[in-house]
Amino acid sequence: QVQLVESGGGLVQAGGSLRLSCAASGTIFSLNVMSWYRQAPGKERELVAADRRGVITYYAGSVKGRFTISRDNDKNTLYLQMNSLKPEDTAIYYCAASTGLVLTTTSPDYWGQGTQVTVSS
Repeated sequence: QVQLVESGGGLVQAGGSLRLSCAASGTIFSLNVMSWYRQAPGKERELVAADRRGVITYYAGSVKGRFTISRDNDKNTLYLQMNSLKPEDTAIYYCAASTGLVLTTTSPDYWGQGTQVTVSS
């Protein structure tokens, strides 16, 4: 089993920055892909960024150039640095982890509880 706990969400003005963290514990050696998803009110959950063992990354077009996914293996923590935030980035952000190898998987094995990010205009 794997436990994922997100932190770092909050309220920020447009143009500002936030860094989300996701602390992983449990059988983390089995994890290949770590991801960030988000779900805005009334919308489906979408993949924002993904990282496969620190070698390959993926970014949704809407965040490319503004968001950066990274990991600290010593701390078993995944990060999402979000810069130049826009009101449309407002959503609940979820950390997810997969034992599979598909970078853009839509069905991760484990989910965090989510953290709210609100960007005011």
